[in-house]
Formats: sequence, structure tokens, C-alpha cells
Amino acid sequence: MKIFGSFLALATAMNNGVARTPPMGWLAWERFRCNTDCKTFPDTCIGENLFMEQAERLVKDGWSAVGYDLVHIDDCWPLRDRVDGKITADPARFPHGIKWLAEQIHGKGLKLGIYGDMGTHTCGGFPGSMGYEKVDANMFAEWGIDMLKYDGCYSNDDQQKIGYPAMSQALNNTGRPIIYSCSWPAYQGGLPPQVNYTLLGEICNVWRNYGDIQDDWDDILDISKWWGDHADVLVKAAGPGKWNDPDMLIGGNYALTVNQAQVQFGIWSIVAAPLFLSTDLRTMSKEMRDVYQNTAVIAVNQVSD
Repeated sequence: MKIFGSFLALATAMNNGVARTPPMGWLAWERFRCNTDCKTFPDTCIGENLFMEQAERLVKDGWSAVGYDLVHIDDCWPLRDRVDGKITADPARFPHGIKWLAEQIHGKGLKLGIYGDMGTHTCGGFPGSMGYEKVDANMFAEWGIDMLKYDGCYSNDDQQKIGYPAMSQALNNTGRPIIYSCSWPAYQGGLPPQVNYTLLGEICNVWRNYGDIQDDWDDILDISKWWGDHADVLVKAAGPGKWNDPDMLIGGNYALTVNQAQVQFGIWSIVAAPLFLSTDLRTMSKEMRDVYQNTAVIAVNQVSD
């Protein structure tokens, strides 16, 4: 009862004015995963160069002009342990630090997102934010972060009832408008009675309903079927500042044909999902780029007040 009461006390924390339409951008996870070996794989490891180069492609190849304006770091960016109580970017892979990276990204007219976890550790085994919500939120704001993707590994249900609202409140208290993306529903099966979507919309701007997408057409079919089976709940939950997230767009990787990428893009746009590419923009074909830069489809996705 004490846990539930604390949960309700924090439940109205998300009032930040952001994500009035579904966020759009590029996210590292599906394509680049947790590759931290920059000596062997300098072009594809989770490091400063990767994010700078993807940001350059967003601008030069016309992505930002049609709305893809967010470059998002996923798991595995920090050192394995906190330094002086703070999560610290691995200096070998991020030699200039995250604040510098944010400044460079902002200088291109883009935004920077980062990954955290409300548990004791991230899914990749890096430091989580449990008990450090205020410290980490203030640090992200000071760095100039524009979006936080907040996972739920190494935690249990009672801890999640406290941890997700706690970070929401901590982010709001920084005074910086930061899009808050929660993985909370994905850890509860995505649907009622476990998930109160009305309450969730007061805590998070974006929430992952389902498990991680894989580079597989069958996985897109599974997610789409699940979404369709439960549309009566999910449609009502979404609106300006609060969006269901069926996960990343994966065309341009290895599994999808251009036609299959069109299908995923169309479904994701119709359901007002965030549009986050997770591919290597440096090698994407023009044919695939044309799919995701179709402004008529994007207009369907970018619902407004």
C-alpha cells in the first residue's frame, strides 16, 4: 500500500510540453547493439564517431528536413562503474564527453537522446539509475539531453512503480524539456490489468508496449498483430505528449525488402508511433531512403493538437 501511494503521489509529474507529435529520428540499438570494441570495429562501435557520422547523414541526406531530428544513444555508452557517484561516458569511446557531443548535435539543428535504466544496472550491465534519479536527471539536463529512453532491467514490479514516476518527476524538476520514453509496459505484458494507460500518459511521453524488435519480417507481423488485437486500449491511450511505441524502423538493415519496409512504415505511421530509424544511414540505398522520406506518409504520422 505504501508503494502504491507513493506511485500515485508522483503520477501527475509529466507536464513538460514536449512530444506533441510522435518523435522522429535515429536510434542506435537494432543495428549497432552493444558493440564497445572500437579498436576492432572503429566504424560501428558505440562511440562518439558513430553518432557524429549518423548526425551528419541526417542533415546531408535530407532526413532532418522531413522531421527526423533526433540522434539517440542507446545502451552501453558509459563506464561499468560510476565515477564520484555519476554515470560517466567511456572516455576511450567518447573522448570529448556527452555534453560536447550534445553541443555538436545541436549545432547541426538536431537533438540528442540518451539511454538509462531505472534498475540497478542497464540491460547491458552498465550503471542504472535506481536511487540516483535526481543526480542523473540533473546531469542529463546539464549535458543538454533532449530525450531519455528509460529501460527496466534489474528491477522488479514494486521498484518500477516507484522508479518510473521518480525519474519523471526528477526530469521535470530540472526545468529542461526532455522527452521521457519508458519501457514500463513492456515489462508488464503491455496491457491491462497490469498497465493503467491513463496514468502512464501522465508519467511518460512515450512508452514501449512490446519486446525489442528484431531484424525479421515475422517480428513485424507479430508486433502488428498484437497491436491490432489490442487497438481498443492503445488508440485511446495515445495523444499529444503521450505515444505508444512499437519500437524501431528496421528497413535498410538485412532482412526487409523495400516493399516490407513500406508496410512497416505505413503501419507505424497510421498508429502514430514514434519513427526511429535503426540502420546505418551511411550505407542506406536511395530506394530505401525514399520509403522513409515519403512526406505524405510522415504527415499521417505527425498528428497534432
